Amino acid sequence: MPIKTPWASSMGQVPMQITAFDGSMYEAVRAAAQKTPHHTALCYMGKTISYKKLIQNIDHCAAALLALGIKQGQRLTIALPNCPQAVYMLYGANKIGAVANMVHPLSAPKELSFYLAESESVLVITLDIFYDKMRDAIKETGDTRLLITGAADCLGLPARIGMKLKQKTCLPKHILRWRTFLKCGSPTNEMPVKNREAVILYSGGTTGTTKGILLSNENLNSLAAQIIAANPMFVPGDRMLAAMPLFHGFGLGVCIHSILFNSGVCVLVPRFTPKSYIRDLLKYRCNFMAGVPTLFEALLRLKSPQNMDFSFLKGVFSGGDSLSPELKKRLDAFLTAHHCPVQVREGYGTTETVTACCLTPPHKAKESSIGIPLPGNFIKIVRPDTQEELPYGEEGEILLSGPTVMLGYMHHPEETAKTLQTHRDGRTWVYTGDLGVMDSEGFLYFKGRAKRLIVSSGYNIYPGQLENVLDAHEYVHRSCVIGVSDSYKMQKVKAYVELMPHIPATEETRASILDHCSKHIARYAMPCEIEFREALPKTPVGKVNYRALEEQEKEKE
Repeated sequence: MPIKTPWASSMGQVPMQITAFDGSMYEAVRAAAQKTPHHTALCYMGKTISYKKLIQNIDHCAAALLALGIKQGQRLTIALPNCPQAVYMLYGANKIGAVANMVHPLSAPKELSFYLAESESVLVITLDIFYDKMRDAIKETGDTRLLITGAADCLGLPARIGMKLKQKTCLPKHILRWRTFLKCGSPTNEMPVKNREAVILYSGGTTGTTKGILLSNENLNSLAAQIIAANPMFVPGDRMLAAMPLFHGFGLGVCIHSILFNSGVCVLVPRFTPKSYIRDLLKYRCNFMAGVPTLFEALLRLKSPQNMDFSFLKGVFSGGDSLSPELKKRLDAFLTAHHCPVQVREGYGTTETVTACCLTPPHKAKESSIGIPLPGNFIKIVRPDTQEELPYGEEGEILLSGPTVMLGYMHHPEETAKTLQTHRDGRTWVYTGDLGVMDSEGFLYFKGRAKRLIVSSGYNIYPGQLENVLDAHEYVHRSCVIGVSDSYKMQKVKAYVELMPHIPATEETRASILDHCSKHIARYAMPCEIEFREALPKTPVGKVNYRALEEQEKEKE
């Protein structure tokens, strides 16, 4: 049987189970604001926003959405970096029962068109610098209305003037701008509406085809309760460096909602470099920081001042990809050398469960382990694609269960039925497609992926999708995409291409293919290298043998 978490027996005050807030995400944050109205909720580019002002701004945004005719159950797309407007739209939509469709603002136009059409979004908000790209994306969807904001819209007048001098973005006069949008409606005392669906995030699932993941208010509120239950050192007013993006479950669930749910401070970071990340961490004396292994690797490469003091840190979390034992040791040594009282804690999860389902407890770590189930969660190991549970120490597929399990995939009932299965124990289990081992104390060890997946800088990249784009180019006969080792990104994308007859393997051909890719593939998923082959290796049944290419790359290392 799956193990209940040992949080309670090992930490005393931490419960084995959690009780989720019985309301919407908006109501949960409003309840926090009522307890601590004068506490800071958001920090953004030097400006602070109190909880009282946060709720006022969210209410104002909700009223403006209602004035535009947005109704309960309708979906709107938020294609923004971590900025106050994104937070206001997320919770403003939630208040009126609309669904927030969270997407990467750097997505290629074709990807944006897919996200808008798939979600049937009636409204999309993005930055002015992405106007041209979003305008082109909307052309294919028809009725989606466009709302434009800018980096300066939530700053004071002097800062806004300075930002406008730097950014000379010219937009057509008919485009709805943020400040005009807010004038559409006045805040009212209208009661919030709790919709079954709250948020849509995107993942490739087990097949590698991009699908919208439908998440509920209960999913996000349960995660917020779990995160704080597993971190009893947290107190209201503690600060989280919120650099992980809102369109990712890690950023949305851990860095934003869990903190606002519990009267913490979100230091919003819309864009960062390793150097600016350290600068913001020190400037705001953040108590918690979360990142992917790529970020931590980059931090260790910095020529940092020797007198940096991280004594204010209470929690350092790594997720999104496996943290190698070597990198963990170097990171822990770096933290200790700079007076940090804690070491990095690794977690694991999937977007199908919002984000983290297990986390290394603060009192005990095991080398190469990704932690124990969060309070209220269950994890078990089964023989892949079956319900046969395996003994401790035996490798199999990782299954997850608990209050953060998604409602399902949008428009993909067959894939939902394959991924979410109810067992004889009455629980609904997520089949992750990941391989792992559990020991007798409930510690989980990640062993690899049964599905084809590249994780680069914490982003999930699905080779099949990239191959479809490559194969659509007139020069390409067939292609194969794999992940190759990279000391910074952990993995980077490499494409092997078999050209059409009589097409030369020249730099001009390569440039044409890459230009085609840039119109359909997000920047973070672009191939860093294209290698031409006269013929790609095949399996006995005639499929491209991607594993043979992976082995050839390993031999080069």
